[in-house]
Amino acid sequence: MDDLDQKILAALAADSSTSTSRLGRRFKVARSTVQARIERMERSGVIAGYTVKLGQAMSVRRVRATVLIGAESRAQAAIVARLKAMPEVEALHTTMGRMAMIVQIAADSTEMLDEVLDRIGQVPGITETDSMIHLSTKFDRAT
Repeated sequence: MDDLDQKILAALAADSSTSTSRLGRRFKVARSTVQARIERMERSGVIAGYTVKLGQAMSVRRVRATVLIGAESRAQAAIVARLKAMPEVEALHTTMGRMAMIVQIAADSTEMLDEVLDRIGQVPGITETDSMIHLSTKFDRAT
């Protein structure tokens, strides 16, 4: 990846809906050059996909929680598959230590959050959970 690829990637990471024409004007190259670079980065796996980032109006209404999960080691792959199928699960990380995984979830209400936590607790192979409901976000470097 050269400097132009890095610039295109950074621009798309900030706003994936930016048109190739706009990127071409910004970086003083042809639109077709930008398009070819993006397609090459997609084929090589540098760009894995595009997504929607919820705005403040939508994310403020969601109830978020972090769930620490203890699991039987032989069941971890099946647990990951089951949790991946739950749309409320935003991210899952494996860990070292007493707990096997950290799961980030979001729901539209505390009632829905409670139901999601119940479904997580019923997944075969999960031995324990410890849930922490997020109250407010003081800062988030990922956004």
